[in-house]
Amino acid sequence: MSRKLILSRRALVQGAAGSALLLGMPAISRAQSDVIKIGHLTPRTGFLGPLGDFAVQGITLAAEEINAAGGVAGRKIDLVLEDSVNPQTASAKAERLVERDKVAMIIGEISSASGLAIGQVAKRTKTVFINTGCNSDALRGSDCNQYMFHIEAANSMYVQAVGQYLLKENMVKGKKWYSLTADYAFGHDLLKVAKKFMEANGGQFAADELVPTDASDFSPFLLKIRQARPDLVVSNLAGNQITNFLKQYSEYGLQFPVAGFGFDTAVAWGLGKGNFSGLWPLVWHHLIDTPTSKAYVAAFQKKYSKLPDNQSWGDYFSLKIVAQSMAETKSTDPVKLAEHLRNGAKFDIGKAREGYFRAYDNQMMMDMYAVRAKKAADMKDQWDIYDPLGTVPGPGEDLETIAPPKDGVCKIG
Repeated sequence: MSRKLILSRRALVQGAAGSALLLGMPAISRAQSDVIKIGHLTPRTGFLGPLGDFAVQGITLAAEEINAAGGVAGRKIDLVLEDSVNPQTASAKAERLVERDKVAMIIGEISSASGLAIGQVAKRTKTVFINTGCNSDALRGSDCNQYMFHIEAANSMYVQAVGQYLLKENMVKGKKWYSLTADYAFGHDLLKVAKKFMEANGGQFAADELVPTDASDFSPFLLKIRQARPDLVVSNLAGNQITNFLKQYSEYGLQFPVAGFGFDTAVAWGLGKGNFSGLWPLVWHHLIDTPTSKAYVAAFQKKYSKLPDNQSWGDYFSLKIVAQSMAETKSTDPVKLAEHLRNGAKFDIGKAREGYFRAYDNQMMMDMYAVRAKKAADMKDQWDIYDPLGTVPGPGEDLETIAPPKDGVCKIG
């Protein structure tokens, strides 16, 4: 399924003149295309579909704002939106976007397995791909490449974000964890990182269970948890797995503390009062008090009559980063774009500090966050589900302290 933002030729001409003056760049020649095509791939169906819908809404809003301001050097953004569905489809559609649609670059994805497939196409065709939702550390390690960038945080960063608060609350050393893990690339990688953190800090796993991505009935797992009586129940789940698990956990009346090492706000908004619990990490949330973040929340809420989630944030700001970079390099050439992104450029991504892609693995260095679920009695409305605990790393601390280790596995460069 494809959908494009269509603009009149008159608007393009007017935008070109205005943007040329704004950027101090010459207006585009007749030989140039009037638009810059950007491919967007993300799952719109399956267990990650609800997150994919937010992703599309985020990047659509960004494109509209960029185009309303005159585009990039007078050239309007033309989105080509596709449902990635699964890794095989993601690979085929990524190749089609490059070869047939002639996109300048690709943004999107949530599934780490599909992200790997898109990344391989990006490397082969020398097309920049900004990953907005794939967390696997392997994409920043053994599977990294010079054309794949990550505004989404790595699993290591999520584990460190919530792990700092688990350490403060004495929920690691000498404790038994019972984990539920999504049975695909993302979950396997997250479990590996979580175990590494646990072992380094003196804890142990009572058990860990792999959960099929299409599972909706968690009663067999909940019965085992009740019998094991762990100190902490850990979620390494994804998408609507988290929704189903938390709702049934509440229905079973289990009282063991809950924490997650991966989380998306949207999966908890639909739970209903009293069903969301625990300590969770986030790459961004709508309560961040910065001018850019507040402006994004207001614009998203005005357009869609709901709050933006963390997935929409990644896709929205990725397109803003691309527009800024193309304006600064005065080019849509993928090699120049990749070099610019990983050579120290800094970007306002709605957080207290600017973010940047580190050259080692093209991972965005940025603040992370932890949140705690609110009690039902304290919720003001359906969106008011958690309290922010703080920023990780703390103010003034090096952003790279929570990043995946530079272990030499990634061979970019």
